[in-house]
Amino acid sequence: MQAYVITIMDEPKSVQSAERCIKSAKRYGVDVEMWPAITPKDDPVKIFEDKGLPTRKFENSPYSRPVNAMSAFLSHRSLWEKCFNDKRETLILEHDAYFIDSIKMPLFYSRVISLGKPSYGKYYNPVKFGENPLTSKAYFPGAHAYVMSPVGAKEALNKSLSGAMPTDLFFNIEYFPELMELYPWPVEVRETFTTIQKVEGSLAKHMYNEEYEIV
Repeated sequence: MQAYVITIMDEPKSVQSAERCIKSAKRYGVDVEMWPAITPKDDPVKIFEDKGLPTRKFENSPYSRPVNAMSAFLSHRSLWEKCFNDKRETLILEHDAYFIDSIKMPLFYSRVISLGKPSYGKYYNPVKFGENPLTSKAYFPGAHAYVMSPVGAKEALNKSLSGAMPTDLFFNIEYFPELMELYPWPVEVRETFTTIQKVEGSLAKHMYNEEYEIV
């Protein structure tokens, strides 16, 4: 399984967080590489246009900055492309992901399975240990840690052409009825800043406090 952590290479806070993620993964035998993020400097609006992706579900959001959310989506999507092209199972992480346990292997799923503990809002615990149908929310409870098969990558790439939206919401049981999650969750979020959300979108984060930064 190949593993990558999406990293904003010219943002020291992101690089530092990614390094912490890599170190935490190493303790549990997972080798993770940095993957350069697409950022607002890369003109994500044009990239969306060039790839034929719809932007309407990013616009006028009270919770996130549209161009930043589009950049994050494209960063994830670039790894879906790699997963599909390499024909290899791929672990996709965000820079604030932190390993607290090992990943049960092999994982029994067909397309996409979330490994991340919910990072915001209310959620439900799965009913049993191991692989479960997505239970904590009707969509990914944060896109900070998930494993994707090449079949899942192809399906996500195709669905993005009509249904692109912020990554955690994109992976929902309406779009992808076969979504899974692993419980207990082996990865959690450890964050002190966001490059995507507005203040309104950060208030529901479990780690939000008065020192939390909007970068």
